[in-house]
Amino acid sequence: MQDQRVIAYASRALRRHEENYATHDLELAAVMHALKIWRHYLLGNPVHIYSDHKSLKYIFTQNELNLRQRRWLELIEDYDLEIHYHPGKANVVADALSRKASCSCISATMVCATLCQEMEKLNLAIVSEGTFANITLTPTLRDQIVDAQKNNAGMEKIRQRLMENDPRAACFHQDSEGVLWFDNRLVIPKDLELWKRILDEAHLSRYSIHPGSNKMYQDLKQRFWWTRMKREIARYVSECDTCQRVKASHLRSTGLLQPLSIPSWK
Repeated sequence: MQDQRVIAYASRALRRHEENYATHDLELAAVMHALKIWRHYLLGNPVHIYSDHKSLKYIFTQNELNLRQRRWLELIEDYDLEIHYHPGKANVVADALSRKASCSCISATMVCATLCQEMEKLNLAIVSEGTFANITLTPTLRDQIVDAQKNNAGMEKIRQRLMENDPRAACFHQDSEGVLWFDNRLVIPKDLELWKRILDEAHLSRYSIHPGSNKMYQDLKQRFWWTRMKREIARYVSECDTCQRVKASHLRSTGLLQPLSIPSWK
């Protein structure tokens, strides 16, 4: 902050070994992160740090320190630093972990607006008291798959082979409702629109968050089966614009080509 105004924010994700840190060490790690990235601003100037972790202000007079805290204190000694306790309730500019969405009227209004948007997606609306409204139910994904099986020529061929005890249909079976299964997986007929809806649900929904082709195939093959399933999933992921922009390749570069050694013939 400068002149009582926030001029910069900083944050980063916890590393794997930092997830085991105690709360006291996590608070001190946040201080060290701020000191390192703003070192060129803070060196030679008085620095005041406000934290809602009260025990952090006694770090300079603490009797027992672990090796990690001792190493950090050696870096803190380079700064003219003072740590002040600032209660979380009085901290207006709170971090994301301390903030509750229901604390302010603005947040409550945003939650209400979001709820109304979700209701509009479901074709639901709030009606006045004393009136009735009809709710239209749309078939679920499983019902659409069952209906698609009934009107598909490929599914009829599989049923015919089951009636003839054809060994090529040994992995298929039909339940009491006439639904075709491949072992314990639901058979999806060759319907491009139905395939796209299943792939969209497994790739674009909020619960999936754009998985890769291998992860997506492992998730879908537990419930569904169709011909060339893995190939279709790989093609779908390769055509996703978001994955192509965001997800980078983490493979190590191969480096320069090196000539092979000349064999010695004896």
